[in-house]
Amino acid sequence: MAEIRSLRDAVAGLIHDGDTVAMEGFTHLIPFAAAHEIIRQGITDLTLVRMTPDVIYDQLIGMGAARRLVFSWGGNPGVGSLHRFRDAVENGWPRPLELDEHSHAGMANRYVAGASRLPFAVLRGYRGSDLPKRSSTISTVTCPFTGEELAAVAAVNPDVTVMHAQRADRAGNVQLWGLVGVQKEAALAADRVLVTVEEIVDELAPMPDAVVLPSWTVSAVAHVPNGAHPSYAAGYTVRDNEFYQAWDPISRDRETFLAWMREHVLEAS
Repeated sequence: MAEIRSLRDAVAGLIHDGDTVAMEGFTHLIPFAAAHEIIRQGITDLTLVRMTPDVIYDQLIGMGAARRLVFSWGGNPGVGSLHRFRDAVENGWPRPLELDEHSHAGMANRYVAGASRLPFAVLRGYRGSDLPKRSSTISTVTCPFTGEELAAVAAVNPDVTVMHAQRADRAGNVQLWGLVGVQKEAALAADRVLVTVEEIVDELAPMPDAVVLPSWTVSAVAHVPNGAHPSYAAGYTVRDNEFYQAWDPISRDRETFLAWMREHVLEAS
């Protein structure tokens, strides 16, 4: 059953050097506060998994927390490249970064297989792409019923999935709504789950199209208002578009990036 803990204690207790960590959230509910706590605690050698590694992983990669990235697209949405990600791939700074690249459909199916505790998922995809030549987690299978050759992708089962949500109750049941992406599947695929929330309430009122993760699927809940900034939590906060634009010049230069991280992450409480 989920425990309600401080973010510092939850990260220290659930995330360890060398873990495979998925930090999901599509457009909104991106768990930036949790990522910053990982950086502050100096947790390293992580395999980071995410369908759209945007600024949150640019920061983790730039601070040397990651040794491997499993992903399906990388960029600063609506702005351009992730410069810390590129620097790691092209120049090995601050450390070399291994890559396992997939399509969005492939990554979504990997999470579904992991959540279902199946060894792999099957889909029609990757044809005409050289990704299968570059990944040990993409293969093909022949359908036993039709003889059709299909793509197969290995399940992904993170050691820890980290996510942000709108609210939880005091028993640790978590409720999220809006663009929910693959948060549910990423949570069910993981061994441990950490959720930061905008508020903790006595009772979860029904919301249209909401997803509720029961307490037994969650390891810890941390009350972190605005924990998705600069992304947003639908119904609570708005997206900080100016931040995403400002991140481009900040992240282009190594020293400027490090100075920003020292001021806004390492020295922040």
